[in-house]
Amino acid sequence: MADEMPSLLGLEEELTCSICLSPFDSPVTTPCGHNFCQDCLDLTWQESEQVALGFNCPQCRTHFFTKPELKKNTVLSTVVEKFVSRSKKDGCSSDVSQTKKPTAPAITCDTCREAKAYKTCLTCMASFCEEHVRPHQENPVFAAHQLTEPLADLRERICSDHYKMMEFFCVQHGHCICSACLQQAHKGCTFSTPDEQRVQKESEFRKKLSVLDAKIEKTHMIVSQMKEQQCVLKEAAANRKRTLEAEYRQIRELLDKDEQEALKSVDKEQEGAQSKLLSLMKKFGQNVEQMSGARDRINSLLAQTQALAFLQATEDLPSAVTFDPYAPRLSIDSKRVISHHASVVALKEHLGNILKQPVDNRIPLLKPADTTVPALLPNPFEMAHKTVPALLPNPFEMVQVDPNPGAPPVTNPGTKKKPKQISAKKIDPKEKGDKPSKKNPNTPKDSAVPAEKLPRDIPRGTSLEVSYSQRPKDLPPSILSPAKRSDLLQYGTVLTLDPKTAHKRIALSENFTRATVSDEPCSYPDGPARFSVCSQVLCSKGFSRGRHYWEVKMSSNNFCGIGLAYNSIDRKGPASRLGRNSQSWCVEWFNVKLSAWHASSETVLPNPSPSRVGVLLDCEEGTATFYNVADRAYPIHTFVAPFTEAVYPAFWIFSSGTTITLCKLTN
Repeated sequence: MADEMPSLLGLEEELTCSICLSPFDSPVTTPCGHNFCQDCLDLTWQESEQVALGFNCPQCRTHFFTKPELKKNTVLSTVVEKFVSRSKKDGCSSDVSQTKKPTAPAITCDTCREAKAYKTCLTCMASFCEEHVRPHQENPVFAAHQLTEPLADLRERICSDHYKMMEFFCVQHGHCICSACLQQAHKGCTFSTPDEQRVQKESEFRKKLSVLDAKIEKTHMIVSQMKEQQCVLKEAAANRKRTLEAEYRQIRELLDKDEQEALKSVDKEQEGAQSKLLSLMKKFGQNVEQMSGARDRINSLLAQTQALAFLQATEDLPSAVTFDPYAPRLSIDSKRVISHHASVVALKEHLGNILKQPVDNRIPLLKPADTTVPALLPNPFEMAHKTVPALLPNPFEMVQVDPNPGAPPVTNPGTKKKPKQISAKKIDPKEKGDKPSKKNPNTPKDSAVPAEKLPRDIPRGTSLEVSYSQRPKDLPPSILSPAKRSDLLQYGTVLTLDPKTAHKRIALSENFTRATVSDEPCSYPDGPARFSVCSQVLCSKGFSRGRHYWEVKMSSNNFCGIGLAYNSIDRKGPASRLGRNSQSWCVEWFNVKLSAWHASSETVLPNPSPSRVGVLLDCEEGTATFYNVADRAYPIHTFVAPFTEAVYPAFWIFSSGTTITLCKLTN
């Protein structure tokens, strides 16, 4: 028990009411979990109720529309009583415990100044006890006087200018006024009584509550539906993943089986060649033994000193002397091994070309004879297992596909001439320029493109789009095949981002070579060159002639775009988005989808998810090629268009986790 008092003294602050700053007296707990003296809280809420403020927790300001039902905190009351009794007994009470707790001032009768007030007269502006209020209740002279419950704030209800009861409420100015104010300062203002204003306010708040309750209930219902949809999507995704894994596993089993057969054929050829070598080595070893014996015998004859015996000795050379030894030229490249190698190379190239295509375009390449996909595959995820040769056409034939099938031909404004369309065509490997190399006849060669320039008969204004999986015959090979980075760096140029064009959500750093999305708007001055709708930025330098190359590093491929734009591109309207107008071209990552955009026309591309993208602009040829820069530069997409004015590198970034950086070009 000796340690009990020090432990209670340590709780002195927790046992103190935050209103009167004294130990709790009949403590009660509010719904928000805070404790107060019952008299302190009643007095505080009585004042709030009188001015129509509602009920707030004095500590955390939590608002209650109706007066909460308070219950005495018996546990806390017992602790406080024990604390007070111990402090008095041991004589170590604090100043707070010794101070008498202030009580709420009682409302006394204004007539006798002794008895507790029973009623307050708003006409007389005074409070009366039960004895002195009797004239108001019995005498008809006071019948018009308005009696109410005792008011502690009676003085606050008196107008400070005219010393009259404020019995009106000015709607325009939003506060209570007296009759004199209504005739003077507030003459002509709309007014009502405080009670009427309270009823109106309560009606407005109840309407707002009904709207909020309905919206909250609807939102909860939508969230519940979304949670159910999450479960459905999760189960559907799991089923689809299992089906896909089974299909890909069967493909891998087929490839593994074919790989084992190819490796066995190589092992068989190796064993045959080694058997021949061992046989020849054994025969050559026997010949060496015969010739070594003859050599030893001749040396022994030469060492004899008796002339007669030496002259009578004879030694014939063995028959192995007449055999000229040779190293056979053996190879494992039999017809079967070469066939395995050539087929796997062709299969790899063909699968690579197919996998570079969008998923929707792969079926016609796998089964060109079937044009109706639904009849071919009612449900592609439930296909029966089929062998690869039945699904693949001749891998040595290149199928060219129109990058935008079904799209109407693009015509130049002001002319009726239609541009030439690049149609589907098979390239025969026997044509001139497409023959396999003589040094390695077993390796198929990509179809060569002899033309070095774009076709001159394409009308001005025509814009073509070339994906890296397509090989139109009339386009230069430099924009169709992987390029050495060193060949592109000879056209390298230094770029900086133009702060006058940056949207206010784009923050520029590192000497205007880095752009990222800012959570807070940047303090850029307004100007006609600044993008105000789309979070985009242009470079400060544009190009109208020559070849130029630059590289961009991206932190993530999520909601960003890299492109080109004329300086005349719209900056303020919704059509200012890159690729959504005829003044810009853009390769855009929208979540996991990669698309090429120009004039609001979209071409979906396979997404290699690059971390560094290179752009080669050829103003004379009218081409802009986008590369995935890794060990080499692999083409992603090429825009072909006659640029009629200077084009500026342009960027669109939307996601806060995405950053683009203009790279320093070095070998």
